[in-house]
Amino acid sequence: MTGKPAYRVTVHNSITEIGKANWDACANPKANQSDGDYATNPFTSYDFLEALELSGSAVNETGWAARHICVATEDDDEIIGVMPMYLKSHSQGEYVFDYAWADAYSRAGGQYYPKLQASVPFTPATGRRLLAKPGPDQHDVEQALLAGAVEVTNQTGTSSLHFTFLPKDQWAMMGDVGLLQRTDQQFHWLNDDYESFEDFLGDLTSRKRKTLRKEREAAVRNDIEIESLTGDDLKDEHFDAFFDFYMDTSMRKWGRPYLTREFFARIQDSMTNETLLILCKRHGRYIAGAINFIGSDTLFGRNWGCIEDHRFLHFETCYYRAIDFAIERGLKRVEAGAQGGHKLARGYVPTLTYSAHYLPDARFRKAVADYLEHERAHVAEDHSYLETRTPFRQGEPQPRKKENTDGL
Repeated sequence: MTGKPAYRVTVHNSITEIGKANWDACANPKANQSDGDYATNPFTSYDFLEALELSGSAVNETGWAARHICVATEDDDEIIGVMPMYLKSHSQGEYVFDYAWADAYSRAGGQYYPKLQASVPFTPATGRRLLAKPGPDQHDVEQALLAGAVEVTNQTGTSSLHFTFLPKDQWAMMGDVGLLQRTDQQFHWLNDDYESFEDFLGDLTSRKRKTLRKEREAAVRNDIEIESLTGDDLKDEHFDAFFDFYMDTSMRKWGRPYLTREFFARIQDSMTNETLLILCKRHGRYIAGAINFIGSDTLFGRNWGCIEDHRFLHFETCYYRAIDFAIERGLKRVEAGAQGGHKLARGYVPTLTYSAHYLPDARFRKAVADYLEHERAHVAEDHSYLETRTPFRQGEPQPRKKENTDGL
């Protein structure tokens, strides 16, 4: 009788131990393969995660010690699954907040930190975390990655293991094997085969359509020019300018910026085709900007910064120009980052996000499970309400009948 294939599971303290070819073959398999069809995600790519590590942005000293999981076949040692995972000494840079859990566990006499986090540092963007090569054994490999992470949690005595910003199918699978399930929501823009921004505006109510047009006009009123730069157009001066904005805004909002200048230098070297900088210039000087990352079907908005305040410039740079780019590239959606109910009025619709959590301590697990049951109900209720408050003419984006121009 044939049983399940045998795997070898290892833990690695740096992504460089696994290597680019091995990692990307699992993390971002090319679309249209016979055994799977995945959208590529820039954040789970080797280049992005390596840049975080080698730049000193996500390392042990900053509370992100790599503990990446690797699954290989036992017979020929082929790497067929990987997972980004970190030993965390805090809960910063995650965007799925567990500070109350940490406080409760500590008050009960436990030590919440360190914990294990299966995620992309500083990046609240949905993507696969169990990164298995496409193939007939893919589900088994995903199960082996999950089991390996749970085993590391048990062997090291850490308080918990957290998978954040999961796709719904992996979230459901983790729930089926007993992990606690959590939901939240963000606001994403969905491309209904729009041919232009005006085409998109045509789906909005008249009042909202007028509001967005006025905001776009006001944003550039003070002699402001806006550039959208990607690929070979990206130069040192552009990353220098953006890093100044990032530092200024991060210092004012959080007190300690997460990303180093070297991180952006490494991104410039390895990911210019997956990077979009939208920069604002006034009187010959850059004054604001936003960095985005480009997937095969999604534009991911990440960081914004400015050294001058101008009304509606943030909306124009982060939301409207992102929509322009997505329409031009034929991308299916724009994920504009965490939180931000103000995005709703600008055509970004409420979208559920998913996380799963393994808590070895039975009493702690029961308490958190009870909390999450109530939280999921609240999130679902709020999500349903917000779906009725979108600016679209019929409450949500509706498929539009386009005129047939091909003569058939």
